[in-house]
Amino acid sequence: MMKITQPGKMKELVRKWRIVDAQGKVLGQIAVAIADALRGKDKVIFTPHLDLGDFIIVINAKDVVLTGNKMEQKEYYRHSRYFGNLKVKTAKEKIENNKPEEIIMDAVKGMIPRNKLRKDMISRLKIYSGATHPHEAQQPTPMNV
Repeated sequence: MMKITQPGKMKELVRKWRIVDAQGKVLGQIAVAIADALRGKDKVIFTPHLDLGDFIIVINAKDVVLTGNKMEQKEYYRHSRYFGNLKVKTAKEKIENNKPEEIIMDAVKGMIPRNKLRKDMISRLKIYSGATHPHEAQQPTPMNV
């Protein structure tokens, strides 16, 4: 007789708090690890239609590394849907304008499926440009990337 694996259940879920130090880490590599943890793909009880992920805290976002010439060549677009209102910024400009959190947020958002669970997954991601964060009371555990 074969044993059947039971899917994860929301009422049995205990969400952990994890912390990622982005200092000196490659943007794509930490974005993949964060997206997997937000989805719960790194857990044994992973089920695609349930939101089983953990809370993720990212510190030192200003020190993230982009490989090659992406710091000058990677462009982020913003548009208000009015004619002639396309705004283009490079990754270097975003970091210099004190918005390095947006670079990591955009990378992680691109790796999470576009479905009804997306909003809840993204809301559990906390990104800070410096080394301090207000979530010490949750006792986050370090996440290996």
